[in-house]
Amino acid sequence: METGKLIKELRIKKGMTQEELADKTEVSARTIQRIENGEVEPRAYTLHMIAKALDVDFSLFVASGTDENQELLKVANNHWSALLHLSGLIPLIFPTFILWNHKKNKTKEMSNHFRAAITLQLIIWVISFVGLWIYWRVNQPIPLISGLLAGGLISVMNTIFVITGKPYINPFIKSAETNGK
Repeated sequence: METGKLIKELRIKKGMTQEELADKTEVSARTIQRIENGEVEPRAYTLHMIAKALDVDFSLFVASGTDENQELLKVANNHWSALLHLSGLIPLIFPTFILWNHKKNKTKEMSNHFRAAITLQLIIWVISFVGLWIYWRVNQPIPLISGLLAGGLISVMNTIFVITGKPYINPFIKSAETNGK
């Protein structure tokens, strides 16, 4: 489906007029009309604003769009996914959940990244409890410290891997192996 027709269809489903969409997007009503009629091809920034106003994923408009728009979307998705993995540095599940909940319908593969980050955080929790028990029983802090450092290192490595488009580390989820492919 052409981008203009898709925008028109989504706008009508939302019950919005062209003027209302124009007000929400900082684009003139005439430009919205020209986009919907296929007279002009909107720029990436305009598509981002329209997607935000219509509360849809930008990738809907980019699927048949230019390579430049596809690359912008891929970079934005990688940054959100990388931030999700970086949230594993602090083994608190709540911030990771908030980040995932905010972007779960907006980016591809976000659920796989979320599962990988949560799994790593849970492993860090288990290592922490085992390490604390060892410290309490034999007064040896090395397992606790090394476990926390290993978890932090894996979080940072996953962040770097996601940004560079390489498969991220998660031994419990097979789909992580094909992350970037």
